Amino acid sequence: MALAACPPPGTATPASISAWADEHDYRVERLVWRSGRGDVTALLVRDGHPRLYAKASDHGLLDEAERLSWLHGRFASPAMADFVAGDESLIVTHALDGESATSSRWRTAPATAARAIGEGLARLHSLDPSSCLFDAPEWLSDDIGDELVILHGDPCAPNTIVAPDGSFAGIVDVGQLGPGDPWADLAIASWSLDWNFGPGHARHLFDAYGVTPDEDRIAHYRRLWGPPPL
Repeated sequence: MALAACPPPGTATPASISAWADEHDYRVERLVWRSGRGDVTALLVRDGHPRLYAKASDHGLLDEAERLSWLHGRFASPAMADFVAGDESLIVTHALDGESATSSRWRTAPATAARAIGEGLARLHSLDPSSCLFDAPEWLSDDIGDELVILHGDPCAPNTIVAPDGSFAGIVDVGQLGPGDPWADLAIASWSLDWNFGPGHARHLFDAYGVTPDEDRIAHYRRLWGPPPL
């Protein structure tokens, strides 16, 4: 799987995003993200109306829509504006006040971004796991551990939104949210700092979360996740 990144120049706007924007009198300001599996997210704007993000996928987005609808109001995450099923599914959400931890602003302050990620995971993992309606992330292969929390499930750095002051603002891309061992999230989140910022920043994440790295459990969950993206 390719490393998620901003779409290169010339990337076409998905048809479902263009159609939704036209129908609701929004315009596509820019494409902001393409996931490792090819999902594309665009920023939509309309004068006098809130900024929206539209995510299009030909892999289906029902799991994410269900989790996002459940999570919003319980935890810092975007409010849903619309969900459209089809060959190219679409989720439209209200923008959070902040930017991705891997935006150009926070790439110059990786320690701040890492701390925000750790802060967000600590808060997410403090939710009552018995309230969770969903199955564990598929990549855990039923190995959810003994200490259960509500996991993000795909806690890579781009999926944390950092507020303008550098604090945690929220999470996005929650299609794998479900119960599991907190070290599943911590192992992948800390690994993703290496992919996105280079080595040496994980300590800020662990400090913000309030743990000492458990190298055995980190290695275990990274093996379950699989090879890092290219």
